[in-house]
Amino acid sequence: MVSEGRGRLFRRKDGKYLVYLPKDLAEDSMFPFKGAHSIFVKVSFKLKDDKLLIEKWIEPEPEE
Repeated sequence: MVSEGRGRLFRRKDGKYLVYLPKDLAEDSMFPFKGAHSIFVKVSFKLKDDKLLIEKWIEPEPEE
């Protein structure tokens, strides 16, 4: 089981930022994001912290 790996955050020439995840990590059977080539994620951080939190994006329920 691979629960961590060395990834990379980099800026492309078009100004977008990408997060690279190692293949072994992303293809591990316990990896939380499954079944799609591309999914929307929520990325957040706290001030003065050196961590990113990446969660599956869940659309808010429509109001009635």
